[in-house]
Amino acid sequence: MSYPFLKGHGTENDFVVLPDPDGTVHGDADGEMAADRVRALCDRRAGIGADGVLRAVRRGSGWFMDYRNSDGSVSEMCGNGIRVFARYLHEREGEPFPMDVQTRDGVKTLDAAGEEVTADMGSPEVLGETTVTVDGRDWPARHVSTGNPHAVVFVDNLAQAGALLDAPQHDDAIFPEGVNVEFVVRRGEHHVAMRVHERGAGETRSCGTGACAVAVVTSLADGAPRGTTYRVDVPGGTLRIVWTDDDRMLMTGPAVLVAEGLTDL
Repeated sequence: MSYPFLKGHGTENDFVVLPDPDGTVHGDADGEMAADRVRALCDRRAGIGADGVLRAVRRGSGWFMDYRNSDGSVSEMCGNGIRVFARYLHEREGEPFPMDVQTRDGVKTLDAAGEEVTADMGSPEVLGETTVTVDGRDWPARHVSTGNPHAVVFVDNLAQAGALLDAPQHDDAIFPEGVNVEFVVRRGEHHVAMRVHERGAGETRSCGTGACAVAVVTSLADGAPRGTTYRVDVPGGTLRIVWTDDDRMLMTGPAVLVAEGLTDL
């Protein structure tokens, strides 16, 4: 069976987009999709190659983003992915901006200006202190939920994160379904850089929900007023995050479609 796909990325966090309006091509509308198909699509040597899959399914009068990590596991949200998803809906399905997208973390509103898309990522939850371990060294971390669970670690140099070939060790009681770990250095006023290990995907070039978590934690450490824009550099580019007076995280960055075709993977 052949089926259509698209390929896109946001700050080089890349995704395979699967059009599936009635939910019959890749499973059902409730999100049952074969993990082996996701893994085959995301394989960077034998497949198309991606950090995850975005399945576009109609729900009522709107669209649901069924997001899967590259290992086939389900994830609640994807900040770079939802910008790519919105770009797809606008350019291929004719959906106008601003638009609402349904996710496992609720409805997200997105708008666009040129090549950049801004996503309202909702309200963060700052949940306390924890610890992660890399190469036998323990690091204090801040536990934050921005749709996905995150552990934010400040380091002196991003090389201290190590090779990130394996997931940093964490407290399973706090993160029973795994955690995204961000390693952060300061670059200037309201300006940081990060590397990230994402559960179910490994180290990626960017993580949108992670950049939001980093901006929140850094803002709290700085005592910055709400509405301050934080620049977050990732290996694949730059995201801008604003934590608003009404407790919303607004994330702005590029979203690009780079290819489309048919596959039988």
